[in-house]
Amino acid sequence: MPLIPEEPQIHESVPGPRVAPASGHAASTPRPVPGPRPVPMRPGRPGPKRGPAAPAQRTPADAARPTPAVPPVPSKTAAKAQLQLIPASEQGALDAADEAVDLLLESGRAPGDVLVLTTGDPHPWAAHELSFGEASYWAQHDAGDDVFYAAADAGRATGRPVVVVAVNGGADPDVARLLPQAMARAGVLLIVCGDPQRINTMLTASV
Repeated sequence: MPLIPEEPQIHESVPGPRVAPASGHAASTPRPVPGPRPVPMRPGRPGPKRGPAAPAQRTPADAARPTPAVPPVPSKTAAKAQLQLIPASEQGALDAADEAVDLLLESGRAPGDVLVLTTGDPHPWAAHELSFGEASYWAQHDAGDDVFYAAADAGRATGRPVVVVAVNGGADPDVARLLPQAMARAGVLLIVCGDPQRINTMLTASV
């Protein structure tokens, strides 16, 4: 859990000279003059620019105590992407993939986080953009600011946080080979739309 800055401790200071009051009453014990309060540091936020402060005296017990450090951020590469299966027929896989993309965007996922792959006929959007030439098509992929549609065997398609696969065709051996590649492209979530029995069989065979 993140470290919470503790309240800085005020060290006991030496009292100043006593000043006799003008009324002639006995002088009261003056309040100690506090030293400068150290500014608590928060991880990731620079403190005010000041000169170097004198190091505080440490007791032998403090010297033996390890200095607390900010816990390291867990590595994201160690975790595998979550797999979600959406039942659909081969003819309805594209529609299921489109509905999945709509739900992702409505939930707050950025369009550039989503990659849609097809194992059979290309998505209508991909076919339309490819009609303007591959240079323009892949330029949109490289920009990474919108949902991108590509064939599952397109080697140039790079990974994104969410990958949606529409199993809308293709021979079983080919799809079984493409599914692990889609999993490798997914950073957080892999959604596969198709026949559950067929997909589970191919996933088991590809392991």
